[in-house]
Amino acid sequence: MAWTKYQLFLAGLMLTTGSLNTLSAKWADMFSAIGCHDDPEHAFTHPFVQAVGMFLGEFSCLVVFYILLCTDRRRPEPRMNPGQDFHPMLFFAPAMCDMTATSIMYVALNMTSASSFQMLRGAVIIFTGLLSVTFLGRRLHKSQWLGILTTIMGLIIVGLADFFRKNKDDTHKLSDVITGDLLIIMAQVIVSVQMVLEEKFVYKHDVHPLKAVGTEGFFGFVVLSLLLIPMYFIHVGNFSDNPRHVLEDVLDAFCQIGHEPLILLALLGNTVSIAFFNFAGISVTKEISATTRMVLDSLRTLVIWVVSLALGWEQFHGLQVVGFLVLLVGTALYNGLHRPLLARIPCCAHLVATEEEEVGDSPGERERLLGDGRVQTPDES
Repeated sequence: MAWTKYQLFLAGLMLTTGSLNTLSAKWADMFSAIGCHDDPEHAFTHPFVQAVGMFLGEFSCLVVFYILLCTDRRRPEPRMNPGQDFHPMLFFAPAMCDMTATSIMYVALNMTSASSFQMLRGAVIIFTGLLSVTFLGRRLHKSQWLGILTTIMGLIIVGLADFFRKNKDDTHKLSDVITGDLLIIMAQVIVSVQMVLEEKFVYKHDVHPLKAVGTEGFFGFVVLSLLLIPMYFIHVGNFSDNPRHVLEDVLDAFCQIGHEPLILLALLGNTVSIAFFNFAGISVTKEISATTRMVLDSLRTLVIWVVSLALGWEQFHGLQVVGFLVLLVGTALYNGLHRPLLARIPCCAHLVATEEEEVGDSPGERERLLGDGRVQTPDES
């Protein structure tokens, strides 16, 4: 069945905002400006400030939820399912995982390229698969194990591409690139813990996805904003590039923004894009399918890579193309995208049916973990 104009709009919105989210964060990292107290011009390296902006964007999803709910209740026949009431602290642990992982990834983005940043995030399926077996008692299909192994191969290839590639402007040292890549993979371990916590404790409740994202965004925004205070006094030496060499110098960030307003534009792009990306992703899952959402999420990696090349932010490396394709195959295998293709082949159709019967899980159950991203979409919203 052909997509409607609204479905095409949602798919385009998700692809565009998802790509802008990473590109705007990287754009902010590339600015240099004068700081406070007549400090010399230096790079804008404030990952925790950027993370606060991202959580502000997620928090705005809560505002959107209540606006939609109020609008719907004014109709003669309300159609929106607000979901059941829940204790907000239910989302505190997943939000803290999200906060930690996001902060680590923004630190890593200062050290590596935007395309590698996005590709290496594919490691999340490895750790989510393993943790779901250990803590949720799931049994993975053979194709999912193959997808995990394929993803590991793809990560190794992308890592090798970063090792051999030399940045055009030499802004990143090899040691920084390797550290950044490892930090991204480490962050995916925390993201997978977040997903398993949501699967175990959150998905059994009928929670509207916009409300779920907004609640996690609220906790992340408040806690990380408060943590900026002690970070201002924690000296970390050469690990930090700000003039005072503290974990995060929020005053220096504001001074740099004042001297270079385009940094504010980049930060706003990051905040606004994450809000629209979450809304579009949830809507794509509801209006089209969770599989489509996964495919679009993979396509944005390609968009980020192409745009980075076009802007001269990084150089082309053939090994990275191979790594991206291998990661794409691994993600497809893990999420079962090969099944519709095999089902059309008479000699292979029985293999698909046998694989599903062995594990005995439903399509909805498969989509909850990684299929539709971070939150479960209710049957009706």
